[in-house]
Amino acid sequence: MTIIESPVAPAPQASHRLTTARAMVEAIELEMERDPSVFYLGEDVGPYGGIFGSTTGLQEKFGPQRVIDTPISESAFIGLAIGAAVEGMRPIAELMFADFMGVCLDQIYNHMAKIHFESGGNVKVPMVLTTAVGGGYSDAAQHSQCLWGTFAHLPGMKVVVPSNPYDAKGLMISAIRDDNPVVYMFHKGVMGLAWMAKNARATGEVPAGAYTVPIGEANVVRPGADVTVVTLSLSVHHALDAADSLAAQGIDVEVIDLRSLVPLDRETILRSVAKTGRLVVVDEDYQSFGLSGEVVATITDVDPSMLRAPVARVANPDVPVPYAHSLEYAVLPRQDRIEAAIHRVTRA
Repeated sequence: MTIIESPVAPAPQASHRLTTARAMVEAIELEMERDPSVFYLGEDVGPYGGIFGSTTGLQEKFGPQRVIDTPISESAFIGLAIGAAVEGMRPIAELMFADFMGVCLDQIYNHMAKIHFESGGNVKVPMVLTTAVGGGYSDAAQHSQCLWGTFAHLPGMKVVVPSNPYDAKGLMISAIRDDNPVVYMFHKGVMGLAWMAKNARATGEVPAGAYTVPIGEANVVRPGADVTVVTLSLSVHHALDAADSLAAQGIDVEVIDLRSLVPLDRETILRSVAKTGRLVVVDEDYQSFGLSGEVVATITDVDPSMLRAPVARVANPDVPVPYAHSLEYAVLPRQDRIEAAIHRVTRA
């Protein structure tokens, strides 16, 4: 008699509660342990641990040869990272604020993004460019922009934007292992830092070991039937707060966290809007020529008849982010503006 043994289910992976910042660090630490070609470089990433906690403790563990404090010369150290990637290493270069892209855009777009194409596919650039984005902290016009629409507009780079600890770790591991250049953009407001505005969802359960979150797959973080809200980053949290508030009024909101801009998961957007018939796009980047228009075009290019009401966009107006706290909050896509937009489309 043949005895057929039942398959043994794998043991569940242990998890622990981490902030988004700690989840990022854990991902980098695991990949540096696994792959000696991974190293990190940027301004204040050594003993200081990154001004947003992105490298806390890494230099103590791996030394200054693998966690490199650089001079304030973004063009130089991003160029260094590109050269290392071309030669087979897997660098992670931190651009302290996305707003600083102007001083090193030639390295990012004319080299990091294009070398693979210009070499006929023969040369890979497996590097990650990390950068902090977002407003809400009176950092003013040169330290508060998101600009992910600008990066996404330039071909040759993947662009990921996590909103929570689980995705932050999984997307970082995916980005490091990817053979393409990946721009990894983290909002200050989701990092869970003690000296910033408290965000309850910036701390969550994260598996202790390595895992990946696929680049290019959106996540339906709240199912709903009446209206679709498509968003990303800190705006996911504002949208969830709005959805919880509106549920008491009988409005059932579906919230989609894009997680990746490039590739953009258009299928998830289309499925959701086909179900709800209504769309609100929330984007902390500037409204004109950006992500919000691209999401709307995803519907109108395929089947505009699925929309039962005009689309509403909630984005930063096309002005520099103000320094004054009251003015800054007036331009950011916060809960009050999201709720107003949902009311507009559900009443149409």
